[in-house]
Amino acid sequence: MRATHKNKKFMLTPLSIGLGIALGLINPAAQAHSIDPNKPEELEAVEIEEDGRGKDMIGIAETASQGEVSQKQFEYRPLSRNGELIEVVPGAVATQHSGSGKANQYFLRGFNLDHGTDFTTYVDGIPMNMTTHAHGQGYMDLNSIIPELVKKVEYGKGPYYAEVGDFSSAGYAKMTTMDKLSEGIVKFTAGQYDYYRTLVANSTKVGDGDLLYAGEFNLYNGVWQVPEDSKKFNGQMKYTLDKHDWGMSVSGKAYSNSWTATNQIPQYAIDSGSLGLYGSMDPTDGGESNRYSLSGNFWQTGKNWKNDVNLYALYTDLNLYSNFSGHTLIDQYPSDQILQTERRVQLGGNFDHTRYNKLFGFEMDNTVGIQFRNDQIMGLGLYQTNARQILDTISNSDVGVTTIGTYFKNHTHWHEKVRTIAGLRGDFINNDVRVRDNLLHDATTNAVNSGSRGKAMISPKLSLIIGPWYDTEYFFNIGYGYHSNDARGTTLSLNPKTGRNLDDNGDVLKRVNPAAWSRGGEAGIRSNFIPGLNSTFALWWLESSQELVFVGDAGTNEVNGKSHRYGIELTNYYQPTDWLTLDADYALTTARYADRTPRETDNFVPNSVGRVISTGATVVAPNGLFGTIRFRHFGSVPLDESGTVWAGDTNIVNLGAGYKQKQYKLEIDIFNILGSQSNDIAYAYESRYPSSAEMSGPGLMKHPVEPRMVRGTITVNF
Repeated sequence: MRATHKNKKFMLTPLSIGLGIALGLINPAAQAHSIDPNKPEELEAVEIEEDGRGKDMIGIAETASQGEVSQKQFEYRPLSRNGELIEVVPGAVATQHSGSGKANQYFLRGFNLDHGTDFTTYVDGIPMNMTTHAHGQGYMDLNSIIPELVKKVEYGKGPYYAEVGDFSSAGYAKMTTMDKLSEGIVKFTAGQYDYYRTLVANSTKVGDGDLLYAGEFNLYNGVWQVPEDSKKFNGQMKYTLDKHDWGMSVSGKAYSNSWTATNQIPQYAIDSGSLGLYGSMDPTDGGESNRYSLSGNFWQTGKNWKNDVNLYALYTDLNLYSNFSGHTLIDQYPSDQILQTERRVQLGGNFDHTRYNKLFGFEMDNTVGIQFRNDQIMGLGLYQTNARQILDTISNSDVGVTTIGTYFKNHTHWHEKVRTIAGLRGDFINNDVRVRDNLLHDATTNAVNSGSRGKAMISPKLSLIIGPWYDTEYFFNIGYGYHSNDARGTTLSLNPKTGRNLDDNGDVLKRVNPAAWSRGGEAGIRSNFIPGLNSTFALWWLESSQELVFVGDAGTNEVNGKSHRYGIELTNYYQPTDWLTLDADYALTTARYADRTPRETDNFVPNSVGRVISTGATVVAPNGLFGTIRFRHFGSVPLDESGTVWAGDTNIVNLGAGYKQKQYKLEIDIFNILGSQSNDIAYAYESRYPSSAEMSGPGLMKHPVEPRMVRGTITVNF
């Protein structure tokens, strides 16, 4: 691990800013885009071609940092894990620190999103973030997605979008799956470290609609000294009916996974040689997870209106075993392994109605929507275990969380060069917590920590878009957003392990609000002035009212105060010819707490990634040969609030090459061709056993990136 004791500052030459402003000041009559004042226009109704990021969103996008990526861009992109689908969002990072079955750890705009707290993702209208989850608030597991069936990913960053609610302060992604396939697919991948994956997918005409069906099987052991033994299954069926002015799709999905954890290990153990880089402190860590969902999407259009309805129901469960100190019953101390578990039934829906109006001569779109979600979480438990055998209960609860959101959104063209998007969103959250057991098995503590709490929030949004001039548009956005807090933290008064009103660090426990607000602003430029080049630049700022975490590993709240984040983002997507595609994204972020913690000498937000670079090139020759190279870098990561220790930079290069014809494709992917790189994370732990010198006091934990891996794939179309 590389450590440094100074803050880092970076500078970016604002080439795109100067170019955009210069173009904007030149004769505005030389425009490449104009808006027909007699034709209503709104983002959701516009069809964007399958080139995704390469297509022109001038006159469509609401912010400079909004965009879309299509399946065409996934086709040649090496993906080592599903979580990397989020990395198509410029500036986003997805890592893995506990095995293939656990949700990834995400980073964006200075947020250590943990497993998804401030970034929300929808798949066919179903929210993937789980409120009041056994492992962490907003837990976002994307393992149930089949990447080849993702038609497109729409994304946006910042709290400026009225139709997006909980968990979206940093941004959102909306994934839409295929309705039908032009050809059936049989795909088989084999790779190093016992990696095997098979995908079978096809669609057929049934009545007036199309039935798509697919199954995915994935096995993986990994480089780890204790094999990961991951066994994953995904199945999907989707029926789509399109009658032009109305239509529907009904989708059923099933997912199951089991794995042995590849948890982080202590830095001291690696340095001393007592544990190998790919070793394990507890070979019984791991988990099992299942997810089953049924959803329906319905739409209808009229002469000047549109209706969209989405309904969904799902069941999920999780058993997750973790041992962060490595102590088991074979040591001289009790086991430190814990089990986090839950079973969940979720019901929800979204209803949107849009009218295309003309008022006082101004063209406008008005949308009203209502969103409903109810989560019933049963057996939400935290247990002391050893080798996956339960020793005692730390806490066990049943929780109900109901969220109702409404919004109004107005998109008005005041002039052919001026448009605004104004939104007002209202959300109501109600939590109902019933604690069933605790470590003391004390009914009084259970009763005190039970209860119901609710909160209503209003979130205004406003965007001003000016232009275009010379294919260059200018954006100014402000807005409020929020993320909900774990329901257990809103009723918690006594530590479930001690029965006292002190947390594990000796601080007074406080009940927290059901939600924390955020507010931010952004100024940006989007330009397509150079043919084939799509460039955006954004300067943004975001404030969060509270950096609160309900620590699922401990069953208590960890409260940090207000925070400020700001940064710049530059994205470029360039297709100079039909056979060459280039992209380059660059993001710099600063994240600080508003106040300094008394025990710290500075106010850094730990694990906030300050620098992200992603770039790639894809070549597709007319004869079917193709090749792609991608580089990902992230660094400038403080590991403590004082900024005395910083994580080492991570640099990963992936390479892909192959040959494609109409009926088949052969490809070889090489992941991390630079070899094993450090992917350091901070995990501050305090041993319960002071006599164990090497484990006493706070320490650093490391989870290494997997070493160079080679995988080969054959795809047959029929």
